[in-house]
Amino acid sequence: MRVRVRVPASSANLGPGFDALGLALALHNEVTIEEADGVVVSVEGEGCGRLHTGPGNVVARAARMVFEAAGRPFRGAAIHCVNRIPLSRGLGSSAAAWVGGLVGANAVLGEPLGRDALVGLAARAEGHPDNVAAAVLGGLTVSCSDGQRVVAVALPVPADIRWVVLVPESESATRQARAILPDSVSRADAVFNVQRVSLLLAALGAGRLDLLEVAMHDRLHQPYRLKLFPWMGKVAEAARAAGALGCVLSGAGPSMLAAVHGASDRVARAMEEALNVAGSPGRARAIEVDRAGATWARD
Repeated sequence: MRVRVRVPASSANLGPGFDALGLALALHNEVTIEEADGVVVSVEGEGCGRLHTGPGNVVARAARMVFEAAGRPFRGAAIHCVNRIPLSRGLGSSAAAWVGGLVGANAVLGEPLGRDALVGLAARAEGHPDNVAAAVLGGLTVSCSDGQRVVAVALPVPADIRWVVLVPESESATRQARAILPDSVSRADAVFNVQRVSLLLAALGAGRLDLLEVAMHDRLHQPYRLKLFPWMGKVAEAARAAGALGCVLSGAGPSMLAAVHGASDRVARAMEEALNVAGSPGRARAIEVDRAGATWARD
C-alpha cells in the first residue's frame, strides 16, 4: 500500500513556553511512502539537492523506527517528499520530516501505533517535544517529557487571531541556537516565564487578546539569541507599532511570529521593512493555524 502524508509546519515556544508550546501552521510538507526493497528517497522543493536520499534521510529513519516499534521487519521504503517548509528557519522542518515518516510508515502497517506513541517516538528523535506535538496533533499544543514518556495536549486557538510569519533568507542551525543558552537561570527569570506562559494560556482560553502583549515576553531564550539575531528587537517593535498583539522568535529562529487581531498586511509589511533595514532580507505573510495535524490518505 502507498500512502500520502500531509504534515504542517510548526512554531515552538510562542515566547515564554520554551520547549513546551507549539503552534501548527498551515504550511505543509507531503510525504508519499510505500514498502520497497531498500531505501530510495526523492525530494522536491525545500532541501532538493541538499538532503540525504538514502537510509540516512530523516523520513526514512523515522519509517524504520515505526517498523521496529511495531515489531515488524523493515526491508526498505520508496519515499517521495514535497517540501514547502523552509529548512533551518525555526518552522519545524525537521519535526515535519520525523512526523511524516512516522505517520506514513504507521499507516502502511495498518496503524499499530496511536498518536501518543508517535509523539513519543518523534520527541525522542527530535530531542524536544514542542514542534513534533504540534505537527502530529495540530492546533496549539502543550507538551512535556516525563522520563521516557511524552505527554501532549492540543488546545483550541481563538479564530480571530491571525499569525504573521517573517522568514529571513538566512538560515540558522538549531544546534547553535540551543548551544548559546545558559545551563542555569535565576529564580527571578524562571518565575517571570512561569507567570507569562500561564498568562498566555489563560488569555488564549478566555479570549483576552489584550493580555497577549504582556504574556508573550520571555527571559529564558530570546535575550540570549539576540547575539545571533541582533535585529530581533527592532522587528518585534515594528510589529507591535503596526498593531501586532505580540511578536516573538519562532522556535530557535531566525523566523519570527506575530499574533494579530484584524488586518495582518500592515504588520507583515512593517516586519519585512524592519528586517530589510537591518540588512537581512526576508518575507512575511499571514498563515492560518492547522487544526488537524498530520493526516494521511491512500495515494
